[in-house]
Order: sequence, then structure tokens, then C-alpha cells
Amino acid sequence: MSSSFESISCAVGQRSMGDASKLFPLLPVLLKGCPASSDDAMQYPLEIDYDYSRIPRSLFDQAPLAGLDRWAPILPPLAPGISLGEGGTPLIEAPRIAQAIGLKAPLLLKDESRNPTWSHKDRLNLCTVSAAIAAGARGIAAASSGNHGAAAAAYAARMGLPCVIVTSRGGQPAFRSLLDALGAHQVVVERERRWPVLQRIIDHTGFFPVSNLTRYHTGNPYGPEGYKTIAYEIFLQMGRALPGAVVVPTGYGELLYGLAKGFWELQHLGITDRVPRILSAEPQARGPLARALKSNAAAMEVEAKPTIASGIGCTVSSFRGVQAIRNSLGNALTCSDASLRAMRDLLSRQGIFQEYSGVAGLAALQESLARGEPIEGPVVAILTSSGLKDIAASEDGISFTDESNLDALLEKLGPAR
Repeated sequence: MSSSFESISCAVGQRSMGDASKLFPLLPVLLKGCPASSDDAMQYPLEIDYDYSRIPRSLFDQAPLAGLDRWAPILPPLAPGISLGEGGTPLIEAPRIAQAIGLKAPLLLKDESRNPTWSHKDRLNLCTVSAAIAAGARGIAAASSGNHGAAAAAYAARMGLPCVIVTSRGGQPAFRSLLDALGAHQVVVERERRWPVLQRIIDHTGFFPVSNLTRYHTGNPYGPEGYKTIAYEIFLQMGRALPGAVVVPTGYGELLYGLAKGFWELQHLGITDRVPRILSAEPQARGPLARALKSNAAAMEVEAKPTIASGIGCTVSSFRGVQAIRNSLGNALTCSDASLRAMRDLLSRQGIFQEYSGVAGLAALQESLARGEPIEGPVVAILTSSGLKDIAASEDGISFTDESNLDALLEKLGPAR
């Protein structure tokens, strides 16, 4: 472990976000929402709760370096030896970009492309694959055509677990190449077939799912806990101070919620006296979270209109996103594809190359400022993933399974024990 703190989690259970009076044990992991408050119309996620009286305040006196096991007391139980050196990503001053987008306050960029698989998803999969280990899983399975699948495959490989990633036809070849290099079994299906095929794989193999299984995103309650560490790092990197606002590229809202929870924990522990405003940033073509908040709904489903922000181009939102915005008195922003293109070019000329989804926070911030909306600074913009993943790559030699050949792969993987 990278600090002197004992590697003991203070987690006490899975707390329902639909009914906070309901606390379930840490295992089994409840992946399909709170069983006490969810139904076919709406699925409410769970989160990991802690005995905060046991959290040493001195935990936040350490340097914000790599290795999330340094935060073990305030994370769910982590599998020994799982860390790949995730976290500790830089916080970069960006005065020229602030000037270019019309921001009068200081602007800081939290660059999550510096993680082991070059995205923020490593923080999440550190926790979800740890949950799989705790549950005695014989393998990992996920539906993803991007960063999440790559990170899941990496942490599964780290722990010696087989991994199956269900991807969409027409996905980015760079991700396919990365998954192949990491040794994951790829099953390529039509986009609408991802979830039923994932469920079939789980049912047959008993592999542990590290991606969502419900209509309105509930996901794995362990995952967003990894994102809390971004808030801890920002606080320490700013000299034990807080920004006025944090703007976050947003898909299903796990990053958004985890970040907001991390700031809430700092306040709850008496280390800070407030929570920054959390601003979500979605593609204008979809924006289910923005529409849910506008409609005062717990979650929303929207039409799958095209967008270049493939990593966050979601058609459904989650209750986590609504809670993050409301509890921080934040706001849901959107941005156009044209703004995403221009922002990626602007950022690249400053030496930082991001995928289109990665610059959504900055693009949405610029559009908000152009409308004259007040933004209190300093502002931290989260950058989520390397632009190298958007670059076309050869698919020569990549091994994958077509759905028509799925039976052969399932036979190879074997049945659940």
C-alpha cells in the first residue's frame, strides 16, 4: 500500500438511493437497483455507505499521488494487488484556454487521460473488479464499446480473470485493438443486442457483470466510489481549497455522482465547509440528464440522435446524475458537436489531446458563458480520455466472436459453478 494507513475499508453496506432507510450487506452486489424501491417503471441505484466515525481525518493530509489503495478506509474493500497506479492525475492551470472561452476566473484541467488505460474508467474498475474478487467470481463481463470495456479488461487481466466484452458493430477500431491486446474475449453484436447477449453470457458462465443491466442506469454500486478520489485529489492539489465549480463530461452520471459524493464526504468529515457546484456536460443531441432535470423526473430516456461524443452519447440517464446536480445546487449543461470539434482543436494546440467526449466539459462551459450564465470560479474541468482512442486503427488480426458463433465461446468458457 502506498501510505501508512491500514488497508481496511470502513464500508458498512449498500445504501438504497431510492429509500435511504434501506441498507443491504456489502455482498451480494445488487446490480439491478434497490429491491425495496425499484420497479419496472423506475430503477433506483445503490451506493456504498461507510462508518464515517472510523475515517481518520489525517487520511487527507497525504500527498495526492497515484495508487487508490491510499484511500482504502473510505473506499469499498479493494482486492490486494489490484492497483495499476491509477489516480494522482495532474491538475493543470489553463489561463490561455480560460481567455479563449471567455472565463474571467482561473481555469484548471484535471487530466484523467493519465490513468493506466488512458481514461477515468480505471478508477471505477479498480472497485468493480475488486467486488468481483470479493464475490468469488470466475470471470468478468461487460457491455462496452469504449473506455469502460478497456479498463475492465485491464483490471481483469491484472487479477488473472477471463474477461468478455460485448461490443457494438461499427465501434472504434482503436478500442477493439486495445481489448485484443489485453486478452479480452470480444463479442460483436448489433447495438440493441448488447444487453440481452451480456445477460446470456452472465447466466451461462456465472461471470461477474461490471456494467449496467437495467433500463435506467443503476450499474455496480461499487464503481462510482472510485471516482470520489478525484474530489480528494482536487482539494489537495488546490492547496486544501475548493473550486467554485467543477464541470464534468456526463454519460450515465457515475463520474458525476462519485465526484459530488467525494466533495460531500469532505464536508461531512468537517474538512471543508461547502461543496462546489457540479455541472454536467452532455451532447446536445441527446442530453437525457438535462431533460430529466428540466422535467423534474428521476431519469429520462431520449432518442438516439447522432453525436461524435460516443463515450457519453447515452440515451438514458440515471438517478445518480439528478442527485449530484440537485445536492450541489449545480446545473445540467449541453454542447453541440461543432463546439466539441472546436474545443478539441483548441485544447490540442495547448498540448493536450483528448477524445471528443473528453472535452465536453470545456465545450459546454464555453456555450454557457456565451449565453451570459454566471460561473463562479475557480473552475475545474474534468478531461476524461486520450484522443488517441478516436484515431482509426487497423483491425487486422483482431480476434472476436460474432453473435452467430456465441455458443462456441460459451462452451469454451464453461458453465457457472
